[in-house]
Amino acid sequence: MAHHKSAIKRIKQTEKRNARNRHQKSTLKTYIKRIREAVENKDKEAALATLQIAIPVIDKTATKGIIHKANASRNVSRLTRLVNTLG
Repeated sequence: MAHHKSAIKRIKQTEKRNARNRHQKSTLKTYIKRIREAVENKDKEAALATLQIAIPVIDKTATKGIIHKANASRNVSRLTRLVNTLG
């Protein structure tokens, strides 16, 4: 266990950031899962609506450094193509 005041503070900050990042990443995965389920059920309106909500969430997680920007771009691209297959 840390003994220095600065090390104790650093541990607290890290725990707080980890919890925040975990929440953001979990939310992101939930949106992706909802889009895939809507496409699987051939529900174009639900898929489009969820995609419109998910894209800003994906971009924000990349901006915050929770996921890599290439990962965010790839997710947006693949999900958009998937929704467009419903025609």
